Amino acid sequence: MRLFKNDYSILAHPRIMNALNRCQNEENIPYGLDYHSKNAEKKILETFSSEGNVYFLAGGTQTNVLFISSCLKHYEGVISCSSGHINVHETAALEGQGYKIILVEPVNGKLLPSKVEEVMNTYQDEHMVKPRMVYISNSTEIGTIYTKQELLDLSNVCKKYHLYFFIDGARLGSALTSKDNDVEPSLLGSICDAFYVGGTKNGLLLGEALVINNKELAKDYRYHIKNKGAMLAKGYLVGIEFEEAFKDSLYFDIARKTNEVADYLKDGFNKLNLHTLYSPTNQVFLTIRKDQALDLIKRYGCEKWEDKGNELTIRFVTSFLTSKEDVDELIHYISTL
Repeated sequence: MRLFKNDYSILAHPRIMNALNRCQNEENIPYGLDYHSKNAEKKILETFSSEGNVYFLAGGTQTNVLFISSCLKHYEGVISCSSGHINVHETAALEGQGYKIILVEPVNGKLLPSKVEEVMNTYQDEHMVKPRMVYISNSTEIGTIYTKQELLDLSNVCKKYHLYFFIDGARLGSALTSKDNDVEPSLLGSICDAFYVGGTKNGLLLGEALVINNKELAKDYRYHIKNKGAMLAKGYLVGIEFEEAFKDSLYFDIARKTNEVADYLKDGFNKLNLHTLYSPTNQVFLTIRKDQALDLIKRYGCEKWEDKGNELTIRFVTSFLTSKEDVDELIHYISTL
């Protein structure tokens, strides 16, 4: 029986583990200055058409807090959806460092340029926090994705108001390989100041690759990483993983597979006439009777998402190891409830 709790409960994709094993007896330069990390950086910059710099970090919360705190003064704030990861699922890590998150209501999990305009029209003097950055995640917290035009519109509104534009890419692979996606990876090298390529939730043992397109923001960034206690002595560990993931199309193949199995799961729910939220990626949200939902949470590890009284919305997540047979077993069990 396979759990559907998240996409990072499994150690790593076999190719990633094999790459690490091949390097077992190597001696590498520490702190991310090794040749594996340099190779990985080169491949990532080529893939996303960026002329910036890549920094390999351990996890998503660390990456978000590090980058945002490096950009903002303490009287400046970051605009985010109320459902944004930095607001809901990071234990006030950013605000605990003294940086205000300016919240707006999402539309289908997404931040719209009109909401940015509203913020800028409201926060207009020194008696209020000064908006300085826009933060989004792609895919979003509810599995939706941004279109090319939506990203371009956000980029333009950021330029209009001189705001930094930062994209959380914890599940970037899933977004870019979704059947509904029209965004080419190369777009990310030009539309934002920074984004990151999520590895932890896409088959890597651990690690995120932060790409800073804005050269000004990249100045002395390694000092900032060290100052915040986030510089890995064995940085080559993450470099080896990303080198393997971007040696060919492995990074996107893993993500595409998770989406395909998620689509198979949605089809199974549809055949049982069960209601799911729209999500073209590997997060699947099912609304079902509360007692049945609690049973599924206990058996399959899926997460409680929203309490609706007599019903619960629960989240299923597929990973590179989830198979159609696993889905068939789950669907059969639900049909017996």
